[in-house]
Amino acid sequence: MRLSARVHGRSHRFGGIREVLARANEPKSGDRLAGIAARSHLERVAAKRVLAELTLAELRAHPVVPLEDDEVSRVIDGGVDEAVHHEIRGWSVAELRDWLLADTTASEAIRRVSRGLTAEMAAAVGKLCSNLDLVYGARKMPVTTRARTTVGLPGRLSTRLQPNHPADDPRGITAAIYEGLAYGAGDALIGINPCVDEVANVTALLRLTADLIARWRIPTQNCVLAHVTTQMRALAAGAPMDILFQSLAGTAAANRSFGIDVAMLDEARAMIGEKVDVRAGARARAGASDGEARRCRREQCRECAGVVRTAHDWRRNHPGSPARAVSRPSAMRPRSTIQVSNSGAGRSPSSCRSVAPSW
Repeated sequence: MRLSARVHGRSHRFGGIREVLARANEPKSGDRLAGIAARSHLERVAAKRVLAELTLAELRAHPVVPLEDDEVSRVIDGGVDEAVHHEIRGWSVAELRDWLLADTTASEAIRRVSRGLTAEMAAAVGKLCSNLDLVYGARKMPVTTRARTTVGLPGRLSTRLQPNHPADDPRGITAAIYEGLAYGAGDALIGINPCVDEVANVTALLRLTADLIARWRIPTQNCVLAHVTTQMRALAAGAPMDILFQSLAGTAAANRSFGIDVAMLDEARAMIGEKVDVRAGARARAGASDGEARRCRREQCRECAGVVRTAHDWRRNHPGSPARAVSRPSAMRPRSTIQVSNSGAGRSPSSCRSVAPSW
């Protein structure tokens, strides 16, 4: 395994794969503060050259955090499809990059090969890509997920409606939800970041959003982004929850700072899975056919569109009124933001994942 490269007559040597991955990064303030960034443009180029020649087998043999020290590393390594990995273990990182970007490489082939990769391999490829490479490559790797709605289909942009309120006031949150729906936002998720992380408050907010979704037959799902243990207790108490969420980090040590571990997340996934099974069984007992389900979804879309048209008609008929259709005291005004859903690959310092199976 070669860990040195010569660039413009100067030799650069690295202490290990971990240092190569760090030095190959594009300039980031966080890397500089941590003392792991490349010390010059030439050193960054040298690190990229070394990284390009490393094989996937070498990256797997030298994880950033050793398996014996980190349960996240063990989970990732344990999920590798050994048969697929054996086929590609001799590829260099540069060869993997070129294969991913080749016009002849289809999405299904990429999906199959991804089962033989670890986070270090995905991250290494990203460090050798330009912004245009990343955009083009991501287009070949669609990620489609389903809850009440389907997110990630080609040609669609799904958005999260985030009707936060500084005091979790139900009236302010309700007003913000209606405002967001008037803009056509919220099909990916209506997700609230609560100020009070308590079971009673989380349950109340879940009931509020579930009631609005049911009343207007809105094709979306709800979530209250409290700590996973608070959501689990609310779910156990019967709260109407569609998505169970928890922010994740790339190492066990960082996850401990969030107050979570793998066992806790496994338990959370099992809990939301049991709820999904019950819901699916109830639909089956009710005799809902595929055709009936499609008809219901069409009706939901029409009714949601009616809510949007009503809000736009109100603005058209009141041209002198402010843009906000709902008047409320300043103390009640929530911070309503829209977050575009996204997805990525590789291990990052902190990433957000939904702990919920498809149904």
